[in-house]
Amino acid sequence: MNTTKLRIATLLVVVMTIGYSFTSLNKITIKGSDTMVILSQQWAEAYMKKHPGTTIQVTGGGSGVGLAALLNGSTDIANSSRPIKPAEVEKLKAKYNKSGVEIACAKDGLSVFLNKGNAVSELTVQQIGEIFSGKITNWKEVGGADAKIQLYGRESSSGTFEFFKEHVVKTDFSPRCQTLPGTAAIVNAVKKDKYSIGYGGAAYAEGVKDCKVKKDAKSKGVLPTEATIKNKTYPISRYLYMYLKSKPTGETKAFIDWVLSKKKKKMIAAVGYFPIKFIYI
Repeated sequence: MNTTKLRIATLLVVVMTIGYSFTSLNKITIKGSDTMVILSQQWAEAYMKKHPGTTIQVTGGGSGVGLAALLNGSTDIANSSRPIKPAEVEKLKAKYNKSGVEIACAKDGLSVFLNKGNAVSELTVQQIGEIFSGKITNWKEVGGADAKIQLYGRESSSGTFEFFKEHVVKTDFSPRCQTLPGTAAIVNAVKKDKYSIGYGGAAYAEGVKDCKVKKDAKSKGVLPTEATIKNKTYPISRYLYMYLKSKPTGETKAFIDWVLSKKKKKMIAAVGYFPIKFIYI
């Protein structure tokens, strides 16, 4: 009888210990920019390997989705491929009495994707804008085949969508532009469609052709590379950000400090983005 009680007591201790080990895990949530998902996942995997007591959940959905999650308190870190809007800062102030923390963590060349079978290999920024606005509808108008241009782009909650609209299209997108839920989906669509065009983070450009982008008709076409992003000769580039409600504490601070260390810049370059001197505001 005593032996049975001892076994039950031991079992209860084991169960309680296991339960405690699960509930005591430090959890960090990261949500937002699809452009930054690959980089954030690699950061998370490497950090969790060194810190097995911490779990980091990374999801995409778009910059707007991530910043909305930060505002409603459902994520610790919001990834964004665009700067936070003044209206979003005001909402942070109203709800939390804080202006938020901005960390510029990398620079990205926004690629224009073409199918490898497309004879067109370079376009001006103006031509790209006119293609996505619907002013140019046939490849023959830009020196290509007599074929209708199929457009693929991001949904409006995407920071990539907003940046591309503001800096390249400069008006509304054509209603013929088919919106897809992420850059990987755009790349996959362009791979399959000879006469299509899409846009997204340079790190995703696998199995497609990067379009050489010309600042204007007189300029030379430039590909998005580390050198051209750094010297600003590639015309379409942007910063990538992490946002927090306030200065990080606890495990979130430990993770941010780890990400901002010099050694982690190699991970940024390996993914296909471009390391910068971190801007921590």
